[in-house]
Amino acid sequence: MMPKFNFSVMLITPLSLTMNMNFCVICGHKTTEKIPLGDHQLRRVCTDCGNIHYINPKVICGALVIWENKVLMCRRAIEPRYGLWTLPAGYMELFETMEQGAARETREEAEAEVEIEQLYCMYNIPRIGQIYVLFKANLVDGQFGSGEETIESRLFSEDEIPWSELAFPSVERTLRHYFEDRKTNQFDMHLETLGSRLDHTG
Repeated sequence: MMPKFNFSVMLITPLSLTMNMNFCVICGHKTTEKIPLGDHQLRRVCTDCGNIHYINPKVICGALVIWENKVLMCRRAIEPRYGLWTLPAGYMELFETMEQGAARETREEAEAEVEIEQLYCMYNIPRIGQIYVLFKANLVDGQFGSGEETIESRLFSEDEIPWSELAFPSVERTLRHYFEDRKTNQFDMHLETLGSRLDHTG
């Protein structure tokens, strides 16, 4: 029987990745921890080929999708935060732009096509080595569904938002920015640093 894990607290951080990288991804030989010449912090360095293993922040791209003054949200079918509501978002892939990543994640999670309008919110989450980038976007033709990582998708008006059932602080912050900015129809870009939750999620 497979052991049960609490995925909500099993977060892989850049630091843990660095500490566990005992073998070189290039040649397979052992690595050692040292400060490379000209660097300022410890890295895992291959003892044979000298390859330096840099672990950099991950970029998450997503979209605040609007249709007739309502916001498209997805109820998560995966951990962490299973069953809670979020905006469609996920890790950026190689060889795509941030806008393409946001559109792809919306397509995968909400089966929706969007027109990206503007960069809207960016969140630094240094404690887990992540950067959230959220674009304001318009839903095409009002069509959406539920992808494999989504229990259900739904359009919410402001008074319908399930504030106590939101998956991440970044989702709550983005929604509050949007509804406040909508009062003046002025949607400036927001930049913030998050990461105060006990499980260090954004």
